[in-house]
Formats: sequence, C-alpha cells, structure tokens
Amino acid sequence: MSELSMVILCGRSPRHLYVANRLCEAARPLAIVHETGGQWDAAKLRRVLKPAVLWSKGWRWLRDRRRYSGDQEAHFFFGDDAPRLHRPELVHEVPQINDPQVAELVGRLQPDVVAVFGTTLISRPLLGMGRLGMINLHGGLSPHYRGADCTFWALHNGEPDQVGCTLHFIDEGIDTGGLIAHVSPSVGEGDDELTLFWRAVKDSAEAYAEVFERLERRERLGCAQPERGRLYRVKDRQWKHERTLARRMRDGMLKGVALPPRIRWFSD
Repeated sequence: MSELSMVILCGRSPRHLYVANRLCEAARPLAIVHETGGQWDAAKLRRVLKPAVLWSKGWRWLRDRRRYSGDQEAHFFFGDDAPRLHRPELVHEVPQINDPQVAELVGRLQPDVVAVFGTTLISRPLLGMGRLGMINLHGGLSPHYRGADCTFWALHNGEPDQVGCTLHFIDEGIDTGGLIAHVSPSVGEGDDELTLFWRAVKDSAEAYAEVFERLERRERLGCAQPERGRLYRVKDRQWKHERTLARRMRDGMLKGVALPPRIRWFSD
C-alpha cells in the first residue's frame, strides 16, 4: 500500500464504488466525494425545456434505463454482495462536482493526488489541485476516443481492438491531459458493449492502483497526447447508430475475435 494520500471524486454507481474501493486499498484516502446531480436553477430549467434538448435528454434517459436496468452491473462488480463502499465514513455528497465546498475540502486536506472517475467536467478552482496532480479514469482510448460512449463507438466503427480505458492527468480539455496508461480488456465473440465496458473498468481499477506505486517510486508518468483525436458527445449516439451496431453484432462482427487483456504505460 502506498503512503501517498488522495481525495476521490466519483459517481455512485456500482462501477464507481468498485474503483473507489480498489483505490482505498492502494493508498491513503482522505475523502470520497460523490456527485449526486439534481442541482437546478431557472437558467438550467429553461435550457432543458428547449425541444431539441428535451428530446435528447429524454432519449438518453430511456436508453440508459434499458441498458442499466436490473442488477447486472452490481453483480458484475460485486457478485452476490450488495454494492457498497469500504470506507463510508469518508463520504461527502455534493449535487455538482464544481460546488465550491469541494474545492474548499480538497484545499484543506491537501492530498498528493485527486483521483477522478465518473464526474462531470471539472473546472477551476478545483481543476489543478493535488500535489502530484489530478488523475482521471476515462472510458475510452484517448485521443482517438474521447468523450461519451466510447466503447459503443469503438464497436460501431468496427474497431474492437480500440475498446478500453485511459488513465490520464486532467487538464482544461475533455480527456486531453497527459496519458498515463491505456488499459484494454479481453474481447471475444460472446461479448457485448456493456460487458466490455465493465471489464475495461475492472481491469483499469488495477492499473489505477498501480499508478500510486509508480508515483511513490517517483516514476515520471504521463506524456502529451499526440493529437486531438475525436470527441464523441452524448447527443451523437442516435437510434440509427444503435440499430447499426445491433445488426452488426447479430451478424457476427466479433466472430473469431480473441483479443487478450493489454496495458500500455506512458512516460515522458
């Protein structure tokens, strides 16, 4: 276990809890901040009620209800146990990760690392905190797959070898900070989008834990991303794309595919 300290910023789904638990085993957690959502004001309400935005959010909600319904994710990460944090006494809940109280908390605790997974985009003054930096687990292989639904897009684009996650330092862009590691899961013909995404996250939790060992050894992690790649937005994924991928998967797109788990570390 590393002696480095950290503050964890994450969501509350089973995958977020799983990664937070693994990080708590790897280093010294000072706080776990859950972003709960649900902070509304008049300006946000007006924006959401625009027909195009309302349709986009409604479709996303219906799609995610279908994808994440039941306890499949919980079982994948926790087996027959109920999803839970190992260190619940460290939890702070905020409606939005850029709430001023989060920056105040991190500034007061002065962690070596701020570890991030599954929050909205971080902005100043929180951005840049952490003595050794702020590290994110992104669900795609940057720079070619930045933004949302990257496992889906890698499959849709016929690139199952590009399914995976990225550990990177956070800068002001979206998944554009210095690369630490690419973590690619095994891929086989019986897999689907969610199984591959969850497997990539589970594998990445181990790499995330290893980051703290490497930092404590004073390894020089991180290198600049060679290009901007492509940013996939939530609204880019439409019904026609869903149907296209579903047809390709039924037609055996992954038949004969047998990729092993892979990890690539980056250093300057």
